Amino acid sequence: MGKVTGFLEIDRLEQRYTPVGDRIRHFNEFLVPLDKNTLMQQGARCMDCGIPFCHTGCPVNNIIPDWNDLVYRDQWREAIEVLHSTNNFPEFTGRICPAPCEEACTLNISDAPVTIKTIECAIADHAWQEGWVVPDIPGTRTGKRVAIVGSGPAGMACAQQLARAGHDVTLFEKHAKPGGLLRYGIPDFKMEKHYIDRRVGQMEAEGVTFRNGVHVGVDIPARELVEEYDAVVLAGGAEKARDLPVEGRDLGGVEFAMDFLPQQNRRIGGEPLGDGEEILARGKHVVVIGGGDTGSDCIGTSFRQGAVSVTQLEILPMPPESPDKETVWPLWPLRLRTSSSQAEGAQRDWSVATKRLSGVGGAVTALHGVRLDENLKEIPGTDFDLKAELVLLAMGFVHPVHEGMIEELGVDLDPRGNVLADTENYVTSDPRVFAAGDMRRGQSLVVWAIREGRQCARAVDEFLMGGSSLPR
Repeated sequence: MGKVTGFLEIDRLEQRYTPVGDRIRHFNEFLVPLDKNTLMQQGARCMDCGIPFCHTGCPVNNIIPDWNDLVYRDQWREAIEVLHSTNNFPEFTGRICPAPCEEACTLNISDAPVTIKTIECAIADHAWQEGWVVPDIPGTRTGKRVAIVGSGPAGMACAQQLARAGHDVTLFEKHAKPGGLLRYGIPDFKMEKHYIDRRVGQMEAEGVTFRNGVHVGVDIPARELVEEYDAVVLAGGAEKARDLPVEGRDLGGVEFAMDFLPQQNRRIGGEPLGDGEEILARGKHVVVIGGGDTGSDCIGTSFRQGAVSVTQLEILPMPPESPDKETVWPLWPLRLRTSSSQAEGAQRDWSVATKRLSGVGGAVTALHGVRLDENLKEIPGTDFDLKAELVLLAMGFVHPVHEGMIEELGVDLDPRGNVLADTENYVTSDPRVFAAGDMRRGQSLVVWAIREGRQCARAVDEFLMGGSSLPR
């Protein structure tokens, strides 16, 4: 550990945000980084737990106490080596992961966990600035060919690991640029896309071939990949959005969040908006249905586009502000969380169901809701109307899109509609087809995607070579 009494002497200090009035005028990141000396002090707060419960919370198995100690000792190069040993893309997770490691931190018992996420991001950024992150080119090539479908964090992690094992890896992406939801779902104010481009350059130098703008199952037959490659990995997302089956759903201005968010990312990236009409919040009263991260991203994007007002509705009751640590720690607690986007002026309402939508001239103008009791039953006499000129559906995703690639391959599905594969071998009902990330587990976090991509890479390497030196 770092300083034995550090957690007693040093208070938790987090990165701060630039003022709301400034940051909603642009789509750039707005966190103000901590300086190096402050970060070293924050690393010193990591205590000698005996059992580091932060490991319980971290799906990618980050060796958190080790690199906290190295930062405290000003050994940044060693810190990035330890960090990269478990996580291919710490600059991604250091920006957009919700930090379950901090919820599991022993110091979180007193609501002052180590600033693990901030330190992780700082290690990665510092390593890039110093030129320490370079391609890891394998000494020998195996001659085995692997196709990976989907270039989100699961596909990118799997591809990088397999390329470093000496395999010839081709990564297929249906969009114009790689990154999956990292590029087309996460707003730029949470993570700017040059971080993805930088990693893509590293991976290309390591031997990964990117085939962008190729929709497997539409542009080329999925079965063709199985015939041409030694192994195929399905690493796409869980893109089938949960819909809202109410009267007025077909009105103009009622849109899926994942039709709205990618358009803004494409504007910033200089890409065509794609099929369909342009969706903009400028000058409108916006209602976001769904209280999760996707809904929060819709809020921040709407304000930056110039929305008049933004209201977020959640069907579940408002969670407690302070969970009972004695019953939930070190597990992820149900508690009230307020994102930076929600803090920019959104009105939030809980225990609300949408009964119908109404409009004028084919365009939505109002949402008609009702309040619910703790059993999600309507409370008589609590109907209300809400002005709504743009309604964004951000209620989560049910499973991957089945039409096209999955139906063509005919692989088995689990009861929720995800591609069926276990977490040991990651193999589907077709012995040459593997699955990882949201395609296999359903909608989840970037840390789970990276974990599954890495573990799937080892499983594919073992399948191809009879053994593997890749870590799980």
